[in-house]
Amino acid sequence: MGCESVVTFLKSLTRRKPLEPDGEESNFRRCLTTLDLVALGVGATLGAGVYVLSGEVARTVAGPSIILCFFIAAVASVFAGLCYAEFGARVPKTGSAYLYSYVTVGEVWAFVTGWNLLLSYVIGTSSVARAWSGTFDDLIGNKIAGALKQHLSMDLPGLAEYPDFFAAGLIMLLAGILAFGVKESAIVNKIFTAINILVLIFVIIAGFIKGDLFNWEITMDFIINETKPNFTDPDPVYGVGGFFPFGFEGTLAGAATCFYAFVGFDCIATTGEEVQNPQRSIPIGIVVSLLICFLAYFGVSAALTLMMPYFMLSVQSPLPVAFTYVGWDAAKYVVAVGSLCALSTSLLGSMFPMPRVLFAMARDGLLFKPLSNMSSRQSPVIATLSSGIVAAIMALLFDLKALVDMMSIGTLFAYTLVAVCILILRYQPDVSNELNEKQTPSWGIIKPPSSPNPKSSQFVSMLTIFMIVLAVILSVILSRAMDSIGKWWMILLVCVCVCVCVCAHNVCVCV
Repeated sequence: MGCESVVTFLKSLTRRKPLEPDGEESNFRRCLTTLDLVALGVGATLGAGVYVLSGEVARTVAGPSIILCFFIAAVASVFAGLCYAEFGARVPKTGSAYLYSYVTVGEVWAFVTGWNLLLSYVIGTSSVARAWSGTFDDLIGNKIAGALKQHLSMDLPGLAEYPDFFAAGLIMLLAGILAFGVKESAIVNKIFTAINILVLIFVIIAGFIKGDLFNWEITMDFIINETKPNFTDPDPVYGVGGFFPFGFEGTLAGAATCFYAFVGFDCIATTGEEVQNPQRSIPIGIVVSLLICFLAYFGVSAALTLMMPYFMLSVQSPLPVAFTYVGWDAAKYVVAVGSLCALSTSLLGSMFPMPRVLFAMARDGLLFKPLSNMSSRQSPVIATLSSGIVAAIMALLFDLKALVDMMSIGTLFAYTLVAVCILILRYQPDVSNELNEKQTPSWGIIKPPSSPNPKSSQFVSMLTIFMIVLAVILSVILSRAMDSIGKWWMILLVCVCVCVCVCAHNVCVCV
């Protein structure tokens, strides 16, 4: 009896949700268009990083080759985006990676993924709100921070220097807008996104007008003359000049950092039950938003490195310093407006998917049932206000610098799981097809079946696990043995691992 209970419990952990559950009806209002999704994806992805990240990466690791960093990162992001796009067309339901893992790999992975997403969204919302508060406070001379530090200073480990009431109030304001209705939220998002895009267009055009191609061809002599007496030969801080001042290794390192500048498009995948035509709008929205973000990052980074030598760029505020360098001091106010609009859309993009993941988990019985209640305006009002309150408390009290670094791990986990799940979902047999249940035709790698069946699904799942293990081994080899990367045995080992991964993938495709 005890063994049967354990078996039943283990089966409950791995049970999968049907693609079309019986009795589950959507109560969301289908009012979003493709344009709304594109604006949502661009707003969530094209945050304040476009105003800061370009200068930081160009100054420290990439130089002018930062434009290649964004290209490499965009290619990787497009692959992840295509996985989300296919899932959005196959499973047009709210829940994003949580739902995708539930219908493919089981309930326990869905539960872990759901909480991972919620943690990432809450931390992202709180950190962006504090960044918005800090940017606004800088514009008014840091009066808010000065007053709160003087009267409400908090000297406790893990807490912020002072309670940020402005950031908490901003989160609750946006939570109220989101609870009021999705269409109204989309209108607000489109206004701020349009202003942000106009500011970035101005930055790009101004940068190309005031830019100089010499800044992409800087020589070592020029660096020595401009940095005396701080320069020591050789000095890795300044690089060696040219288009690749830190070598191609620096470009790859910059691409790894720039990849997280494209995080945010996955919020589109949570709108499956609120889009008029999800099978068409979600894939188009994801791909088009990533393309727009790549063009913006590419243009801003090119304009920035053309306006000013890469080793003179400011890490904290590159664009205002660059405009001051070329004699356009007034442009920094335009940049400030764009930065606040970018932070607003990024904040809205972080808050938008939170209540929808909460709603999906509550509807499936993995969280408290009241969180799945809908308002008269067909909005998950309880989930929206609950998630807003939690994010507001974190922004009010906690120092989030250490937690923000954890977001990268959570995002990588979600993207990896979605890529694995889409490979498994393609070869899952249709449970409603009685033919697949009653008979399993003979097959082989040379002669695969014409349609998925239980054996092919199990075989593909095993190959997917095998590919994951090989990918982990390859990552460990590349990270731990960089000193030996040029030796013949290391090259051979890497090539073997890559070939085995490619062969396993091709076998999956054939099956």
